[in-house]
Amino acid sequence: MRLNHLSISLRLTLLFSSIFLLGWVGFGAAMWLGLQHSLTQERHQTLARRLDRLQELLLNSQNEPSSSRIQDFRDFAHATGNGLNEVFRPDGSRYYPSPSNAAKSFSWPHVDTRDGESFLLVNSAGQSYRVMERPAQIGTDKVCLMVAAPTAANQLILDGFASGLWASAPLLLLISSLGGYWLSRRALRPVDHITATARSISIRNLSERLPHGGSADELQRLSETFNDMLARLESAVGQIRQFTADASHELRGPLSFVRTVAEVALRNPQIDAESKESFQEIVDEVARAAVLLEDMLTLARADARSGDAILEAMDVGQLLRSACDHALPLSEERGLRLTTTIPTDAPLLVAADEKALRRLFWILLDNAIKYTPAPGEIAVTLTAGNDSLLVGVSDTGVGIPSEALPFVFDRFYRSDPSRSQSEGSGLGLAIAKWIAELHGGVLSISSQLNQGTRVQLQLPSLQAHAMHTNAPPGRGGDSSHLLLK
Repeated sequence: MRLNHLSISLRLTLLFSSIFLLGWVGFGAAMWLGLQHSLTQERHQTLARRLDRLQELLLNSQNEPSSSRIQDFRDFAHATGNGLNEVFRPDGSRYYPSPSNAAKSFSWPHVDTRDGESFLLVNSAGQSYRVMERPAQIGTDKVCLMVAAPTAANQLILDGFASGLWASAPLLLLISSLGGYWLSRRALRPVDHITATARSISIRNLSERLPHGGSADELQRLSETFNDMLARLESAVGQIRQFTADASHELRGPLSFVRTVAEVALRNPQIDAESKESFQEIVDEVARAAVLLEDMLTLARADARSGDAILEAMDVGQLLRSACDHALPLSEERGLRLTTTIPTDAPLLVAADEKALRRLFWILLDNAIKYTPAPGEIAVTLTAGNDSLLVGVSDTGVGIPSEALPFVFDRFYRSDPSRSQSEGSGLGLAIAKWIAELHGGVLSISSQLNQGTRVQLQLPSLQAHAMHTNAPPGRGGDSSHLLLK
């Protein structure tokens, strides 16, 4: 797993834990080496003091009888170091008999009276010992004094210290990881707020800005940079919207004039057939251009939020039946069968703008008729849920490729060249989606190529819409006004 696939919080936690672990290992190693050095120095001082006392003993008893000196040496050896004391001549022979069997069988190092005091590590009988040797002078005799002590006690302390370090490492690592994750989440919490706000900003609410807490840190600079970018985008999009609205509005007059002139020319009885055909084409093209301009103006108003509607309580079933009645002649003319399943036992009320909702239903029916070859079938259904109403328009038409489904509500989008041959501006579904959102609804589409398409509109019931519009600001309210009649 690559680290760049993890969240920043987890990556910071892993980095913090790794640094802590490395620091803990370095700290433990340094402490272990320091403890080892201290124990070694302590052993060195202990053996040095023993050599001092042994050398003093030998010097003080050098005039005593041999048996007395040997006994004094043996008593000293048994009193210190468990008998691990020896006095050697330069040739390696013992100056005094070994004070104990342990000293006799011990692996003493090579005697070298020419060197100064030595501190050696020796293994004997599978155990480790520290040995200190020191050249000395007893009367006229040169000797080498040696004392030894086991390192097992020191090693036990070192092993216990290392075990304690390793045993505490997992717990400390866990604590540091949890602490690091908590700190990283706390430090990056403003990023979550920025992300949530950025996701909520779309082309229709570019006036919103990312939050920043005035902390003068990197996150505030990032928020300010994004806000500056949003301001530039808002200005640019506003200019585009204004241009679209102005152009659509201003072109209405010239198109109306051209259409009027062409229609007057068509009524001239002396016009020849070729000219009549040309003027008829002009009338048809101007009519299509007028529809396109009207659609563009509608979307421009929607983008500018000038299309807020006064929603009234209406029977969606009645509106849907009326739209189907108008679509029935066109479907029969195209050789299509239009069926409806709309309840009539009780009104199904929604908060609606009648003109806008009629237009939405007509867009859905018109698309189904245009893209369903004969003989085909179009089915319109209306069902009631707990707090919503579902309007479905299904056809047996050409369908939409799966890769095109995410883009069908985009403006001027056509999934394939064959669909562009049909009449239409390519803005119908974009307008339908806007009308659905104006009513607090959701418009969705599913399709299979060459098998058909189903468009579903989910509208909140009148009670659900009233609760939605009465919600506090920032918690689901919309800009539409509800007027109950």
